[in-house]
Parts: sequence; structure tokens; C-alpha cells
Amino acid sequence: MMLKKILFLVRNVIISGFILYGYNLIAVQFNMIIPINIFTLSFVTFLGAPALVALVLFKILVL
Repeated sequence: MMLKKILFLVRNVIISGFILYGYNLIAVQFNMIIPINIFTLSFVTFLGAPALVALVLFKILVL
């Protein structure tokens, strides 16, 4: 039971990393890269696609 939860979390972290990497491949043309670090990876892992949108909006509006 616990192993299943750990594998689910590891799978989500890997998928989130690929999603951020894919976004960065597209965003490099517009200079809108989001760094892949522990904070952004965990944010996208736990909150999903809305977190990616929030990171992009944060990058546009604040930085």
C-alpha cells in the first residue's frame, strides 16, 4: 500500500519534469523560461496544469 503511494508520487514527479521541460522547449523562443528546480517541480507535481499557468502568469506579471 505504501509502495503504491510512493510509486505514484515518483511517477508524478517525472511527468511534471517532462511537462516543465516541454514548456521550456517552446518558451525559449519567447524568453519565458521557467527554471526546473525543486520548488517549481513540486508546485507542478501537486497542483498540476493550473500551477504551470500560475507560474507563467507570475513570470509575466512580476518578473
